[in-house]
Amino acid sequence: MPLLFWGAGGTVLLALVAAFADRRRRLRADPDRVGFIDWRTVQMAALLATILLVSLGLHTR
Repeated sequence: MPLLFWGAGGTVLLALVAAFADRRRRLRADPDRVGFIDWRTVQMAALLATILLVSLGLHTR
């Protein structure tokens, strides 16, 4: 059970890193430079994983 909450904390941290990386990508000096990671998709997947892990952690309590 606490392992699920630790995993949720890790996915929240991943979502924050992805938000920061997406902000850096949007504000870069050369907007035509191509990136290879879609940070918004990573952020949304991490947030969905957080919701799933927290709900599973609360359900197994």
